[in-house]
Amino acid sequence: VQLQASGGGLVQSGGSLRLSCAASGRTVNSYVMAWFRQAPGKEREFVALFSWSGGSIQYADSVKGRFTISRDSAKNIMYLQMDNLKPEDTAVYYCAASREFTRRTGAVEYWGQGTQVTVSS
Repeated sequence: VQLQASGGGLVQSGGSLRLSCAASGRTVNSYVMAWFRQAPGKEREFVALFSWSGGSIQYADSVKGRFTISRDSAKNIMYLQMDNLKPEDTAVYYCAASREFTRRTGAVEYWGQGTQVTVSS
């Protein structure tokens, strides 16, 4: 599975961004897809995930109600719509694929290259 993330940038507090993750590989639909982020000096943390097959979705409490994860199944693209962004959302965002419906970074089998999101106050 190959993952290509894009869509990061600089935005003011309260603004919005949409991240995209293009997934390729014959078995991509059998994976659980997720977004993680890593701020400078901090550990990588879970943001959101969903299952291609079952449609189940989970969000970290810190982004619930502001971020929306979605997919275009025909194109194998995963999105992360981020609204009402806050300075504390500043991080490198990574898309990821795993075989488990879990928030654990250790369960991730494939990582995208990361895209920088910077939110100014």
